Formats: sequence, structure tokens, C-alpha cells
Amino acid sequence: MFLLQVVIGAMVLRPAASWAMVAASLGALAVLAIDPVPLALPPQLQDEEFSLYLQGSFVCFGLIAVLLVAFVTRIARNLRERDAALAAIRQRAAEEDHIVRMGLLASGAAHELGTPLATLSVLVNDFRAMPELKAADLSADLDDMENAVQRCKTIVSGILMSAGEARGEATERTTMRAFLRDIVDEWQVTRGLDALEYHDRFGQDVAIVSDPALRQVIGNVIDNAVDVSPQWVGIRAARQGEALELTVTDRGPGFAQDILEGLGKPYRSTKGKPGGGLGLFLLVNVMRKLGGEVRAGNREQGGAEVTIWLPLDAIAYPTGART
Repeated sequence: MFLLQVVIGAMVLRPAASWAMVAASLGALAVLAIDPVPLALPPQLQDEEFSLYLQGSFVCFGLIAVLLVAFVTRIARNLRERDAALAAIRQRAAEEDHIVRMGLLASGAAHELGTPLATLSVLVNDFRAMPELKAADLSADLDDMENAVQRCKTIVSGILMSAGEARGEATERTTMRAFLRDIVDEWQVTRGLDALEYHDRFGQDVAIVSDPALRQVIGNVIDNAVDVSPQWVGIRAARQGEALELTVTDRGPGFAQDILEGLGKPYRSTKGKPGGGLGLFLLVNVMRKLGGEVRAGNREQGGAEVTIWLPLDAIAYPTGART
């Protein structure tokens, strides 16, 4: 039994503590060797002492073997779980480092795009005042140009405010239904997507604080679905307890197996675009920061399905807060 303690100590303790365990075991054995009292056996069993010794040795061996296997397997399992947890932490740190670097890159690019967009806006206003263009009746084209410039400005502002993280900047008070309805209307009206089918099954509405990053990553999911299935995209909003369950489905070719296995890993894409594969990466990280979860899979009838599970407490408008 002392040997069992020495083996386990050698596995889980520091070297100094392991040697201390060896010293303690030897000391305990030395104490037991001081004036030992032999086991008193009946006279009829004294001739069978060697047989009893062998039986006792067998029992000791079996007991130690069973305990060693039980303790060692338990310790090995704990060590594997610890290693897996450390690997997950290191992976998360690497992914967050990707977000930081992408945020810096996106922020710099957004600042550089701000100047030409402002110049385009000024030029469009100047064109409106030119008599030649007024006579040519180009007001509709100028309106489209101005809307496109404003759209680009909105995208740039979103990048500067969020850069892929839920920072809590430029938030506004709204409700869950209004927040989702605005996203759907943006695709149906602004972007002219008539094939988007939206089902609102959220139930009782709640006040929330919307964040540009959350809107951006949900838009990325819809954007990916539209790219592979422009004929039809389905969105379903439901309430599961105190959480939002938002499901986006399409009728495209579905996800490749390696993308499903590495869900949320950066630069995994089948579109072949440089720097692609960041939509799901940003979605997973934003949901993780909000305490949510992202699940993805392929539908039996064809197409892909992405489900966003988001706790309402993460974005709920606090009761009694000042507007």
C-alpha cells in the first residue's frame, strides 16, 4: 500500500514532493520494523505458513494492481481533459489574436476609404446642380449613386465601430422583433431580395440594446446564404426559454465536411475569394463573447442551415435604465 502512494505521487507531484513521499514511505516501513509482533497462528496452521504467505502475497498483488489501474486511469483521464482544455484556451487566444489583427487592418482601411467616399458624395451633390445633367434627366441615376455612397459609408462606419467585436459602441435601444425586422427589410427592400422568407415565432417581444457587430455578423450569414442560394433563403426567429434561436437556411450545395469540422476557424471557405472564410469566424467569436452558440449543418432535403443561439440577457435593455 505504501508503494501505491509512491507511484501516484510520482505521477502527479513535483519531483521534490515525490522524493518526500518516498522518504515518508521508507520512514513508515522503518517504524513498522521496530519490535514487530508476529501473527499468532494456531498450531495446526503452522506447517502451512509458506502456503499462507503465498496466498497473502497474491491478495496483496491483486489489491495493489486494481488500485493502481483505478487511480492511474483516473489521473490519465484528468490529464487528458486538462490538456484538451489548455489546447482550447490556446486556440481561442489565437483566434482572438486574429480578430485583433483584422480589427486593426479593417480600421485602417475604413479610415482610408472615408476620404474618397466623402469626395464622391460632394461630387454627386455638384452633379445635381449642373444644368446639363438636369436637362438630361439623370436624377434617378444620381439618386442611385448617392444611395450607393451612403451604403458604403454605413459599412465603413460599422467596421470602425465594431471591427468584428461586440464593443458596445453606437448601440441603440430597440426591441428584438424590430431589430430582426430591420435586418430582413434591409435585404428585402434595400438589396432587392424578394426570395427571402421570414417567419417570426419569437413570441412576447423584449427590449434590447442592438450592437452594430451583432447586426454585421447576422448579415454575413444571410449574405453567405444568398451567394449560394439566390432563389430562396429562409429565416426563422424563435424563442427558446430566455434565448433567441435564429435559423438561416438555404437551398445551396451545403457545407463541406472540413468546414463543419472546423466551424469558426478563420480562412475556411469554398468560394475561392482572397481573405474569404471570415463570416462564420466572426460570427462564432461574437456569439462566444455574448455567451451564445453557433451550430451549422446540412439539411436532408439539400442546402445548409446555420442556427444562432443567443441569451437574451446578453443584449437585454436593463430595467429602469435611462434612455
